[in-house]
Amino acid sequence: MNIVLIGAQGSGKGTQAARLSQALGIRHIASGDLFRKAVQDGTELGLLVKEYLDRGELVSDKIAVTVVLGRISEPDCASGVLLDGFPRTISQAEALDKGLEAIGRTVDCALYLSVPREVLLRRLSGRYICRAYQHVYNSVTHPPKVSGVCDIDGSELYQRSDDRGEAIQRRLDIFFNETMCVADYYQRQHKLYEANGNQSIEQVHASLVSTVRSCIAEK
Repeated sequence: MNIVLIGAQGSGKGTQAARLSQALGIRHIASGDLFRKAVQDGTELGLLVKEYLDRGELVSDKIAVTVVLGRISEPDCASGVLLDGFPRTISQAEALDKGLEAIGRTVDCALYLSVPREVLLRRLSGRYICRAYQHVYNSVTHPPKVSGVCDIDGSELYQRSDDRGEAIQRRLDIFFNETMCVADYYQRQHKLYEANGNQSIEQVHASLVSTVRSCIAEK
């Protein structure tokens, strides 16, 4: 099964994607993780990606499509994928459809995590990530046991440059003005399902699992 998870930055889609992919037994592919790895590796592609991330802008369609479709083609993704952060534009959604069609697959459903903008702002301004494995914390809703240290691997926690000030506003503007068009794209295909993301982690997960099961039953 191939699933697209749509949600603004701070909606919790990374947390939910990890849980849902494990529950369904499919590979979780987070485009942001792929991009940040490219930045950490210091490749030419990574330097280009860093410029976009530092400005709080979307990585170009050409770069995003190349990176994500390349990952989907790998053997461990053969049984299905849960895409987190991709596609973010109509062009990317169309490229994804074509790329999956070429290997006899399709997007089965798109899940939209709906969270009010003021809640997203509060979550993002307090978000910290560990340097080792990108575990996510929040100074208000999910603080670490020891300030500045990841509970799981002990690495340093840091705040991404695009989780500060004007960059946050810019990222949310891009989502609500542009990326929501992707939700409309899947709505027209009768593949979009909406879930209330302004609940506890457990409640959101239960809602998503129930939604996917309904989607499977309809096919």
